[in-house]
Amino acid sequence: MECYNLQRQAACLKKNLFDQGYLDEQFCQIEDLQDEASPNFAEEVVSLFFKDSARLMTNIEQAMEKNPRDFNRWDSHMQQLKGSCSRLLHPYSCFCLCFTAYMMCA
Repeated sequence: MECYNLQRQAACLKKNLFDQGYLDEQFCQIEDLQDEASPNFAEEVVSLFFKDSARLMTNIEQAMEKNPRDFNRWDSHMQQLKGSCSRLLHPYSCFCLCFTAYMMCA
């Protein structure tokens, strides 16, 4: 019974993320790559995304602190973050994430 409730919660969360525009068909394609050999593939991709995003945001923050006028370095890190999230998230969500990172560090 508890497993069923967790599955329902996960399905509800996924539907909400689609409804809000954070996920799109690209996420479905990632889920389609799951099989018996890699049943947690989508989970692994999402986990790697969050780890990578945290690292990239730290890099952006450090670049802004160490080199406040080196816009090329900022841009390089922002492009990496944008590229990372564009593989998983809807393009609008990527923009929001990059803008939020910029505003947090500005």
